[in-house]
Amino acid sequence: MSQNNNTLIRVENLRVHFPIYSGILISRQTGAVKAVDGLSFFVSQGETLGLVGESGCGKSTTGRAILQLIPPTTGKVFYQDIELTSLNTNQLRSLRPKMQMIFQDPYATLNPRHTIQDIVREPLEIHRLDKNLKMRDRVVELLELVGLKSVHLNRFPHEFSGGQRQRIGIARALALNPNFIVCDEPISALDVSIQAQVINLLEDLQKELGLTYLFIAHDLSMVKHISHRVAVMYLGKIVELADRRKLFMEPLHPYTQALMSAVPVPDPLLEKKRERIILKGEVPSPSNPPPGCVFNTRCRLAKEICSELEPEYRQIRPDHYVSCHLVDEDTSGLEIFSRTK
Repeated sequence: MSQNNNTLIRVENLRVHFPIYSGILISRQTGAVKAVDGLSFFVSQGETLGLVGESGCGKSTTGRAILQLIPPTTGKVFYQDIELTSLNTNQLRSLRPKMQMIFQDPYATLNPRHTIQDIVREPLEIHRLDKNLKMRDRVVELLELVGLKSVHLNRFPHEFSGGQRQRIGIARALALNPNFIVCDEPISALDVSIQAQVINLLEDLQKELGLTYLFIAHDLSMVKHISHRVAVMYLGKIVELADRRKLFMEPLHPYTQALMSAVPVPDPLLEKKRERIILKGEVPSPSNPPPGCVFNTRCRLAKEICSELEPEYRQIRPDHYVSCHLVDEDTSGLEIFSRTK
């Protein structure tokens, strides 16, 4: 995959397979859950790459594997020119401040026994940073950065709303001055009225601090709003990756088209003319994915080759990558979309 000189994160053929064991007296591996199965992409400095797909497709596992919170089975992950997958524990620890994560559930990721001051200060103490500054002043600075105040320092997580808790999680992630943050569905557990506030906060922080995001989400409208490019995952694989405008205006992969058909259009006349693409059947098990294209069992355009040969993940147009036998350089995504009706 092509990249630019401003690449911050590069992923090459990443796989995360969880072994399946069976047996009573002697446990043997009888298979594997292929949560992530051969991903390659890059994220540029200051960019937001959106990662979307159905539940269980491997989005969160991808984010955790990039940060080495889950050891990849095979493949390589580079931070700038440093191969993270080849580092030992101490070497990786020295890079942790540069790569942080905002977790999905703000109700489960904050220690209920700690005050907000303790929660935000903990990363600074672990990595022994800001020795010459008053730790409390740094915590107050971080809280103010995310829209909270110093009066909140000695309160506990249960005293805050969901949106405020997520702001605390963001402050904790910013404590070590990272330049890459994995946002693992940071708004899915929040009320709709609060989601826009958190998204706007992330955008403001990106502009102010020059942050780079991998933004994992289900909400396509939010992904379209915050992302520069969008990658679509299905059953452990990226099936399409493109600039957000290209992807939403002219999706090429049948699965992407099905996702886009579910996005509401704020025009009643246009919405009435559109036809939803309803996917039939269930998502196959990642422990036993279908041969050929992983989407062939639910694709209404599937041909014989789709169940026999895995499609190549290739560049169809400038910065537009697709993994589908039915798409070539002369294919219009709109034409494919019309044939599905």
